[in-house]
Amino acid sequence: MKRGILYFILICLSVVFLAVPPGLEGKTPKAASELLEKADRSRKALYGSAKKKRYRHNWIKCAAQYEAVYDRDPKSPSAAPALYKAADLYMRLYKYANKSQDLDTVIALYEKLVSECGDHFLADDAQYNIGEIYHSIKNDPSQAYVEFLKVDVRFPKGDMRPEAKEMLDKLAVTLNRGMTRKNGAGAAIEKQRAMVQDIRYWSTPNYTRVVIDVKSPVKYEHHLLKADPGHKKPRRLYLDLHHARVSGRIDSIVPIKDDLLQKARAGQYTEDTVRVVLDTKKLVGYNVFHLYDPFRIVVDVRGFGKRKTQSLQEPVQSAKKRKITLGIKKTEKPEQTISLARQLGLNVNRIVIDPGHGGKDPGCETHRKYKEKDITLALAKRLARRLKKEIGCEVFLTRDKDDFLSLEQRTAIANMKKADLFISLHVNAHKDTRVHGLETYFLNMATDQQAVMVAARENATSERSISDLQTILNDLMMNTKIRESSRLAHQVQKGMVGGAGKRYKGIRNLGVKQAPFYVLIGAQMPAVLVEVGFLSNRTERKRLVNKAYQERFAVDICDGIKCYIESINSSYQGG
Repeated sequence: MKRGILYFILICLSVVFLAVPPGLEGKTPKAASELLEKADRSRKALYGSAKKKRYRHNWIKCAAQYEAVYDRDPKSPSAAPALYKAADLYMRLYKYANKSQDLDTVIALYEKLVSECGDHFLADDAQYNIGEIYHSIKNDPSQAYVEFLKVDVRFPKGDMRPEAKEMLDKLAVTLNRGMTRKNGAGAAIEKQRAMVQDIRYWSTPNYTRVVIDVKSPVKYEHHLLKADPGHKKPRRLYLDLHHARVSGRIDSIVPIKDDLLQKARAGQYTEDTVRVVLDTKKLVGYNVFHLYDPFRIVVDVRGFGKRKTQSLQEPVQSAKKRKITLGIKKTEKPEQTISLARQLGLNVNRIVIDPGHGGKDPGCETHRKYKEKDITLALAKRLARRLKKEIGCEVFLTRDKDDFLSLEQRTAIANMKKADLFISLHVNAHKDTRVHGLETYFLNMATDQQAVMVAARENATSERSISDLQTILNDLMMNTKIRESSRLAHQVQKGMVGGAGKRYKGIRNLGVKQAPFYVLIGAQMPAVLVEVGFLSNRTERKRLVNKAYQERFAVDICDGIKCYIESINSSYQGG
């Protein structure tokens, strides 16, 4: 009986072996595992021989055996451990020979593991080790913070995440207070001050956004000074950045020369304080807040003036004299003579649509083929055409091609164009490929952990930074149209779910949520961020890249916006 069973098993194995296509026999997981075992034996022999360890070529030869495992079959279970062990070999070699090129190889191997084997349990360990290298060996706390941040954001379920968050807290203190270091004599101790690297701005006669780029977080305060006619000094808004210094690469005076702001000046006010002064003409109000990763301070300045359509295609200068193209594109004038907004007697004549991500920032992506930035741009163009046709308002895109725009620049564009509505389009992603659905956000304190995670991903920052940001939101809420943004979000969500739900199976309503999205902060009009589906979900991915589905979605979002306009009209009329 036992012999019969044995024969049956042998026959089955023979069939499986013969079923392997010619030329692929050596690329089976078993072959990769055998190579891994062989590399392990070589490594053991190397570590056990003091003589072998003295010669560099022995280390490199052993590491090459591990890399060959990955090359044989990158998808095999042995690929990630092989890369991890190869990196460990080069790390030991670095400690043995102290050659910087070996350390660079370690980082490259870990980065390859994270990029190509991101789902393996060793991926978060590899990313954490990169942070440790920058922290403990390269003595670069800023880059270490970024690398540990990647563990926090990319691997929410990884076992290294708690340790990464501890390092983020530790480094935040280090970056904020400055590191101490001894000079060559070993007696004096100097604190490293944060570098003020650049001043950027986007400006119209009645609205200006100034961004101060700082290499690491700093404490700061702002004050408003009255005009001093006797000394011919205009009204001035100034910020003092403590424990900071001015980079020699930026100009001390940045000319703005419009009816609202005349110029911005940055200087070393004291040995430990940088003062940034904004000379104003007709300032009515202003907001000051900061954003993270990288750290920057944003100043929104508002003034008087009639509504004025102004071309924003002209380049804007920064303190480095570089040119920044805003990338706003206006759609054709509507064909109909009377728009829905005018029929209803409402002031919704201009909408800015923001296709999320772009340029060097692809957003979420999968299979190296589908990218969030491409989907949002295609959908934004379709939505712009639909809004022009159905509502008859002016529509602008923050970008009409694959350009990179900072988050603060996108909001500045909406404010400069004096938009009546601001719609930011995004595609979601999740580690669990079963997660799917549609959701719409407006700016406010986050109320659940999932909202925090989505905001962290779209802000390209960490949950800790989101937590810090929420502490300053109270100061911004007075000038944010939360109620109208919430109403707009509910109507857009209703339009998407109701429209798609009638035509497609499995449409899931994740609801309307609130979170502190950078791209919505400072918007002077009702503003929402729409997550149109999960690229990580197979079914929704197929739909999101389908032109017919995109067109259908544009119709549904447009219907939601129309319902919002009509609901405002009803409330204004006492309905």
